[in-house]
Amino acid sequence: MKSKTKITISAVAAVAAAALVWGLLQADTAFQSDSRSASPEIQSKSPAPGKVTMLDLGADKCRPCKMMAPILEELEKAYEDRAEIIFIDVWKNREVAEKYGIRAIPTQIFFNEEGEEVRRHTGFMDKKTIIKNLSNLGVTPPEKYRDS
Repeated sequence: MKSKTKITISAVAAVAAAALVWGLLQADTAFQSDSRSASPEIQSKSPAPGKVTMLDLGADKCRPCKMMAPILEELEKAYEDRAEIIFIDVWKNREVAEKYGIRAIPTQIFFNEEGEEVRRHTGFMDKKTIIKNLSNLGVTPPEKYRDS
């Protein structure tokens, strides 16, 4: 009886492993077929020529990325004449992830006015820290963010 149980468990495990591998292959194929090139507009804006730039590389479906989305939208408007804040979905623009060597998301990269990378952070970044990083690059925060 014990050998029959072992065979059954082994068979179930083998089927589960095969299903997992098949699912991963299908997901990768679906990802590749859905993957699009980053638009020329995105590529020309990252980093923005002559402006301090914060590039946030994440995905629309990533939980910490979703948490950062309203912060980025708010700061993008607040800093529109001072700095560029750009979000790129690396699941839709895989070549951008490769270009910047992204291993985990979200990843924020700060560039100076010359387009040189000066800071990189992986994980959620709060509003106060983003403002501090932009300030460290010489970008004066809008009035309402100066004491935050």
